[in-house]
Amino acid sequence: MAIQFSNISGNFTLHHEDCMIKWITKVIQQRNKQVGNIHYLFCTDDYMLTANQRYLNHDTYTDIITFDYVVGNLISGDILLNIDRVKENAIGYDTTFERELLRVIIHGVLHLLGQGDKSEAEAKEMRRLEGEAMQLWEQMFPVEQWA
Repeated sequence: MAIQFSNISGNFTLHHEDCMIKWITKVIQQRNKQVGNIHYLFCTDDYMLTANQRYLNHDTYTDIITFDYVVGNLISGDILLNIDRVKENAIGYDTTFERELLRVIIHGVLHLLGQGDKSEAEAKEMRRLEGEAMQLWEQMFPVEQWA
């Protein structure tokens, strides 16, 4: 079982991959679940639009699509993550690219853990859980560590 990252987005490099894996694993284990096979594919607007049209019948750009392959307590899935949208969202939310990237990475995991975001109540709970996961990141990997 493994967490893997692939990149077809061009000018993007994922930093601290080992830290990401530890963090994602911890978030999953905190919910008494096990890490299965989780694959992140970092992509572009064009790739995401094609995926949205092909798999979801949507003609829109999105920051993430999560394909859920969860079986029981084994958390598995494919997560398409649109780097172009993450960059734009970071500007719109007045945050750093790195912080928005972390939020979207864990957003996909939260979907695999069963958290929806379609209704207002679900979206509010998703934001709360994202916030908890971001606090965990900061506890596990303090900013001073990167200096």
